[in-house]
Amino acid sequence: MDQVKIGKFIATCRKEKHLTQEQLAEKLNISTNAVSKWERGICLMDIRLLKPLSEILEVSANEILSGERISEEQYKQKAEDNFMLLSQLNLYKHLFKGTIVLLLTIAFLMFYSLMIGLESSGYAALLFGFSSLTYYVKYNICKDNTLLIYCALMLISFTFCIINFIFSTL
Repeated sequence: MDQVKIGKFIATCRKEKHLTQEQLAEKLNISTNAVSKWERGICLMDIRLLKPLSEILEVSANEILSGERISEEQYKQKAEDNFMLLSQLNLYKHLFKGTIVLLLTIAFLMFYSLMIGLESSGYAALLFGFSSLTYYVKYNICKDNTLLIYCALMLISFTFCIINFIFSTL
């Protein structure tokens, strides 16, 4: 999903309805800042706001997710594409929650190991390895090249931690 394209589409539709960001935010019971972030492509709206937003702007939810007006011929294909993207986004959100729990567990184990004087570079390697995997999955969903850079940096850190762990346990 192209957040910037979606944001521009929301802004265009809002202006066509002669609504300010404040008025749209009030109708949706959210902050003006949230509407501003959508329109600038910084983030997407909560999925629960998609239907009310589409009703206010008098466009389909499919058009909002596509970031453009859709002809009848394109409608089915765009709906399928958007469904797949929403499924991926939902999967990523679940993965993200699991990642947070795992990373906090590894961080706790590292801290505990340092407190009792045990080697912790193995835990650090796990932390960096899992983080690189998470950034790679997010990159595949968002196609943001900065995520690929973060992934590479985490892999480099992972490699150094593995080397350190091997030499410290010999």
